[in-house]
Amino acid sequence: MSPREHGRASGADHLRTEAEKEARAAADEVYRGILARAPEHEIDPSFDRTLAVMELLGDPQKAYRVVHITGTNGKTSTSRMVERLVREHGLRTGRFTSPHLSRVNERIVIDGEPISDERFVEVWQDVAPYVHMVDQRSAETGKPQLSFFEVFTVMAFAAFADAPVDVAVIEVGMGGLWDSTNVADGEVAIITPISMDHERYLGDTLLDIASVKAGIVKDGATLVLAAQQEDVEGVVLAAAAEKGARVVREGVDIEVGERQVAVGGQLITLQSLGGTYTEIFLPLHGEFQAHNALLALTATEALLTGGRALDPGIVETAFADVDSPGRLEVVRSSPTIIVDGAHNPAGVEALVSAVEEAFEFHRLVGIVGVMADKDPEGMLSLLEPVLAEVVITRASNTRALDVEDLAEVAIDIFGEDRVHVAERLSDALDLAVARAESEVERGSGVLVTGSILLVAEARRLLGRP
Repeated sequence: MSPREHGRASGADHLRTEAEKEARAAADEVYRGILARAPEHEIDPSFDRTLAVMELLGDPQKAYRVVHITGTNGKTSTSRMVERLVREHGLRTGRFTSPHLSRVNERIVIDGEPISDERFVEVWQDVAPYVHMVDQRSAETGKPQLSFFEVFTVMAFAAFADAPVDVAVIEVGMGGLWDSTNVADGEVAIITPISMDHERYLGDTLLDIASVKAGIVKDGATLVLAAQQEDVEGVVLAAAAEKGARVVREGVDIEVGERQVAVGGQLITLQSLGGTYTEIFLPLHGEFQAHNALLALTATEALLTGGRALDPGIVETAFADVDSPGRLEVVRSSPTIIVDGAHNPAGVEALVSAVEEAFEFHRLVGIVGVMADKDPEGMLSLLEPVLAEVVITRASNTRALDVEDLAEVAIDIFGEDRVHVAERLSDALDLAVARAESEVERGSGVLVTGSILLVAEARRLLGRP
């Protein structure tokens, strides 16, 4: 390349960089505006406002086929698997999940890629007049404006219609029945294992929670149901029967077969509607991910073939390319640092089992921070047997449980000598690494868990995109 050509190329790079900076700044400004609305953990249980905007936009949520996913744990990983399986069949896909880890664009994904900053701004500009119109109507009747999550639901459905996508994989924000995503009619619904979480909004019993989550099942849909407690399953089956839905049950119609731990993941055999798929490599750790894969495969069969077998080669290729950031993710070595967004006892129980199965730590130190509305005692009690010590910290979020309060719970469970406190996550990481390496030369590790927000911050600090 001549000096003149090199100069032109450098100039083009500079312009591209400046354009990217401007787009990023514009997207950040839009995000700040949406963030000023009611946060996603403060719910007004109704999708009426979202539905009103959808109607003004011409019902974009009806422009494509929908797979709708709820449950307590495993929703995002299962969503990512369904999307990857569908996309490998040559169909255009949209995926809507929450929360995000690095940038808010991650919530709205088209063909496997988060929408760009430019497109993020354009989608907001397209829907903003209609959002503001419904906000005004709502205010006139003494009701709230659209929340943060409701706005993102509107943006996702609009972006998918404009792309256009063939199939949208939609994860609920909370619950199901009144969640804003329930304005869509899922041709296939998936309900992952149901456990206690978000009791303030979903109910104080598993049966109450199950009833709310079963609300995503639509008339004539196919429901792929993970193994549940017997009484929970009864609630869901009754709701599905009222809708005339076809139900495919794990443990009855489908099941996970053999599993073998492999380098970087596991080899699994899945018995689904279409038959048996053997020795599929899944680059994710933990038995729970094999069960998520079973649900995803069965849902994809139901969507694409009505339940007949898929091409095994396509299935193998899709699963081999699946990832799930922030879910039992190794983000550094020497020592090994793992992050996992488990934020309730059921999630922590699955995490502990996976760590014991997939890793051989001689000394593992935990970094734990939880949100104030969670069950810290339940989570820490499950973590105690696998952690040599624990560093208590918090995410930089107003919802995070105070460090001193969490440390008090930890001391009751671990004993004072095994508990350390670091208000800042960066200090917690330094301390945990030092403690992990303090007594062994090899086989030490650090586990960051308790909150997806804490995991997101840890990933950023450790340089993960």
